[in-house]
Amino acid sequence: MEHSILIDDMLNENWERVRDIYLEGIATGNATFQTEAPLWEDWDRGHIKKCRLVATIGDKVVGWAALSPVSGRPVYSGVAEVSIYVSPSSAGIGVGSILLNALIVQSEQNGFWTLQASIFPENTASIKIHLNNGFREVGRRERIGRRDGIWRDTILLERRSSIAGIN
Repeated sequence: MEHSILIDDMLNENWERVRDIYLEGIATGNATFQTEAPLWEDWDRGHIKKCRLVATIGDKVVGWAALSPVSGRPVYSGVAEVSIYVSPSSAGIGVGSILLNALIVQSEQNGFWTLQASIFPENTASIKIHLNNGFREVGRRERIGRRDGIWRDTILLERRSSIAGIN
């Protein structure tokens, strides 16, 4: 079956489907420390407006990606954290890689020089997608946070922009 995956800027009206996909990720237990999706206003406040994308197949949003600032300090203005979620019904067909690649391009167009991702070690598909898109493993953050009373590790990955000249 042929899948035509299109990438577009995320619009406010995409939020309901974006939230549904986020909730699907939360339900896996291996996508985030969060246990519930925020309200639109809170999510909107925490994500960089110029770097938000959705992936669609036909007229259905099947994934999303966005950047969050890692710090409010000006020295870190070009450093952001990646969030990328794909609906389980569309997993394994390249949506995540296409989204991440488009987010990298958009991040560089907006002056970001370092992207980072903090991923549970059990989420091997996400780690692979990041590694295949120019990220490198920086380290393992042991017992960095708890979810449902269980301490969890994360793998910290980063990608340096070649455009910024620090690669």
